[in-house]
Amino acid sequence: MKKIIVPIDFSEHSEFALRTAAKLARNHNAELLVLHMLEMSDIMLTASGGLQNQKTLFFLQLAEQKFKEFLSKDYLNGLMIVPIIKHFKVFSEVNDVAIKNGADLIVMGSQGTNAENGFFVGSNTERVVRHADIPVLVVKNDLIDSNFDSVVFASDFSENAIQPYLKAVKLFDQIGAKMSFVNVNLPSDRFKSSLEIEKTVVNFFTKAERSLDRMKDVHYVSDYTVEDGILNLANKIGADMIAIPTHGKKGLARFFEGSIGEDVANHATLPVMTFKI
Repeated sequence: MKKIIVPIDFSEHSEFALRTAAKLARNHNAELLVLHMLEMSDIMLTASGGLQNQKTLFFLQLAEQKFKEFLSKDYLNGLMIVPIIKHFKVFSEVNDVAIKNGADLIVMGSQGTNAENGFFVGSNTERVVRHADIPVLVVKNDLIDSNFDSVVFASDFSENAIQPYLKAVKLFDQIGAKMSFVNVNLPSDRFKSSLEIEKTVVNFFTKAERSLDRMKDVHYVSDYTVEDGILNLANKIGADMIAIPTHGKKGLARFFEGSIGEDVANHATLPVMTFKI
């Protein structure tokens, strides 16, 4: 892991992400790219009038000053930091910045779910996840430890999940995390027998690695929802993170019917890392 990019908006949750990214960068001697998306209208950016130019310059200088103050944290001392300010258009541009700079990981803060009405509050985070070609780590709390020694990778073990699985193995091997795997069996029309599940898992690892060594780390869980099965398994084994494949622009983690990944990312207290299919 050479470069980590962190989009910030000066909120509490973006600082949670920055602090987590700083710990990862320090642990792995990585460069930290801190990105602020400055929200300015196209009219203001393209206007030729003197007053508009003065307003644009004023807001740019204000953002740069606030950015500088936000980055004056003790926990950032000694790190290689590259501040980046971009004009806000769409949050898919975060992926463009990440790819242009050769980033290995995006770390973003999110509020998760509004308990009263259940909608996804961190909509910008969701947009980044949907467009990101590289892994995205979603953080909702100020993590005491970001070593991530134990990770649960949720999968249906279909062939579509092989590529994100290989990406996850490569990244987690780099940071020294132990991977466990979970497959959730439901009491519905998607119910599978133990033999059917095992055949699917054998086929998955055979095609992915030509080895069945990791089958010993697979947990077969029966639960009422896939989300509950993933979260309960993660809590049971004391995981530090949940990892989920995603279908990018089609939405979060639709390797099951419905938006399982979105539900997990919303409701999990643990950090959630997504890998694009």
